[in-house]
Amino acid sequence: MTVHFAASRRSTQSPLARALRRRKPGRAANDNCTERGNDRMLHAALHHFARHGLGAAREARRQAERAFFAGDRASYDWWHGICRTLDARLARGLERTTAAGLRTEGVAPSANETLPQ
Repeated sequence: MTVHFAASRRSTQSPLARALRRRKPGRAANDNCTERGNDRMLHAALHHFARHGLGAAREARRQAERAFFAGDRASYDWWHGICRTLDARLARGLERTTAAGLRTEGVAPSANETLPQ
């Protein structure tokens, strides 16, 4: 029985060459941040994460909601930025909540605050 060898037309297109070829590194799966935040906000978010652990984004959202319903726009923007740095999806939910003027569970009104009618 005779065996005939048939080389591929191009050596770069052979299955072996494709398997051994270096691939360009892909984008990281968790790299979903499209906007560049500032270093101060990142530092504050990491510090907040160190204090609160995996619940840090939820705590930042609660702080932002308290500030929003108290009428403190600067604090709301700060806590919203920390929440967005830690969890962009949770921050989008916060934006929807505050845009509608709704209150989520677990955020008690402050003493001088009235609930929206």
